[in-house]
Amino acid sequence: MVQAYILIQTEVGKAADVAHEISGITGVTQAEDVTGPYDVIVRAEARNVDELGKLVVAQIQAVEGITRTLTCPIVHI
Repeated sequence: MVQAYILIQTEVGKAADVAHEISGITGVTQAEDVTGPYDVIVRAEARNVDELGKLVVAQIQAVEGITRTLTCPIVHI
């Protein structure tokens, strides 16, 4: 299982709507609107890195109001 944090920038005033919509996507375990340089932080999981990439590109980035994403896979050192 691969887990990652996905940091999202949104259009002005869209953070709560984006977080709410993303929270319903399969593979997303948490989606919160926050303050700071990013507007939404998502925690997601997938079976492997390829599935994680598909989740981000095909489903999360397709949500209206998102302007940029940064995916940070979790590593255990």
